Amino acid sequence: MTFDKSLLRTVLFAVGVVAVVIGIYQTILFNDLAANYWIFMVSMACWMPLLYWRQQERLAAKVAEQQAKLAQQARAKTPAKSAKKRR
Repeated sequence: MTFDKSLLRTVLFAVGVVAVVIGIYQTILFNDLAANYWIFMVSMACWMPLLYWRQQERLAAKVAEQQAKLAQQARAKTPAKSAKKRR
């Protein structure tokens, strides 16, 4: 059985959203943000890995794009060999 990272992302996102909704509801119901602070921290703990992974993916995509651009420039600089013989 393999580990599915997209499933983990979905579960973390869902738990984070549910925690925010519950936290907002409890805050409005009891009019006390300090008592429900831990609920908001649960949601942030769920979202932090998601934000970190998204940032790492953007960085990897940017590095791959730069490497492709450098490889294309290197190919453009190398002259093509001609079939004519020089005298």
